[in-house]
Amino acid sequence: QVQLVESGGGLVQAGGSLRLSCAASGRTFGNYAMGWFRQAPGKEREFVATISRLGASTYYADSVKGRFTISRDNAKNTAYLQMNSLKPGDTAVYYCAAAWFATPEKYSYWGQGTQVTVSS
Repeated sequence: QVQLVESGGGLVQAGGSLRLSCAASGRTFGNYAMGWFRQAPGKEREFVATISRLGASTYYADSVKGRFTISRDNAKNTAYLQMNSLKPGDTAVYYCAAAWFATPEKYSYWGQGTQVTVSS
């Protein structure tokens, strides 16, 4: 089992920045690829970004490319999502998730989510 706890959400004005954190406990953090997803009211959950287990590879949704940066610190068992130039359309509950490195697209563990609200 892997337990994930997100933090860092909040209310920010358009153009501002936030950094989300995802603290992991349980299994060896470095064996898991990490992803960030989000779900806006009335919409389905969507992919935001992912990072490989050692941090060598990252991938972003087109909607956040160039504005968001995913990173991880395996010594701290934590993944991050730096969000810059935020837009009202980024308003959502943000979730982190973990996928066993051998099946990096199968996210088996999820956090409870953290609310991000961007005002215009």
